[in-house]
Amino acid sequence: MRLDRELANYSPVKDSLITIGVFDGVHIGHRYLVSHLKKIASDANLASIAITFRQHPQQILNPDYQPPFLTDAEEKAELLKAEGIDIVIVLDFTRDLARMRAREFLEILQKKLRMRGLVVGPDFSLGKDNEGNIATLKKLSQEMNFSLTVIPPVIINGEVISSTAIRRSLAEGDIEKVQTMLGRPFSLHGRVVHGKGRGAILGFPTVNLDIMPGQAIPSDGVYASLACVKDKVFDSVTNIGKNPTFGDNERTVESYLLDYHDDLYEHKVRIDFIKKIRDEIKFNSPAELRNQISVDIISARKILAGIEKPDQCRIKRSGSVSPN
Repeated sequence: MRLDRELANYSPVKDSLITIGVFDGVHIGHRYLVSHLKKIASDANLASIAITFRQHPQQILNPDYQPPFLTDAEEKAELLKAEGIDIVIVLDFTRDLARMRAREFLEILQKKLRMRGLVVGPDFSLGKDNEGNIATLKKLSQEMNFSLTVIPPVIINGEVISSTAIRRSLAEGDIEKVQTMLGRPFSLHGRVVHGKGRGAILGFPTVNLDIMPGQAIPSDGVYASLACVKDKVFDSVTNIGKNPTFGDNERTVESYLLDYHDDLYEHKVRIDFIKKIRDEIKFNSPAELRNQISVDIISARKILAGIEKPDQCRIKRSGSVSPN
């Protein structure tokens, strides 16, 4: 069985407490659950383990619905590890896994990962046809002798924090709300590729990012942002859109680094979005666009001067989280 093989790579040195989820975005609701996992595990002298998936389960369960991802598998694992989890396991979500019964899945966790307990959210379910809901898990926990802890969601201004809510706010360009729900700035990262060179012609050379297909992207517009380059942070202005002034059809993500002038082609760059400055609009001429870019840079400098910025490219988070 593939799951057996994947889990064979992990062998906790002691019994474990496990959480399972997609954890897309690793937002403050996820972090609240993880903080309980760590506390309970520490008190009981258990290893803390988070299991997540390379693919969103909906890619297998409902191919017609493909939610854009907030964080790819590598970034998810890094964010979960940064929360202090002892072991982070990233599994392939396959049709075989989707067909597995809840009891069978839990038996494998007990055998391979020495699971002594589960920590999950109130809407959690696992197993074929989502049979392993909270009610079923309570029965199985008694029969199979493991603990079950259900953690309430985090609620802000009456809204449950969720990956779906973050995707919606991101599509609306409400970057500040997204940052509140994530507990850190929303980021895009990718390799710098050649664009059409128009930024350089206008006097503002940009880095063009090769964004992974399926990545959630903010709404079209101009943003004050921070660029993580070679482990240093630079103020930047990022444009998302189709460059309507030039009649382009391809949506691009390009960033002008305010105080950086070296060649970055083929390097990886991370862009942290801080605040939306304006929507993308069509200008009557390149000269008019050039003037507006100068205004955007002034706006971005004012915005970015008022925030705390790290000296290095480390993950920046807000403080502790609470359920409401």
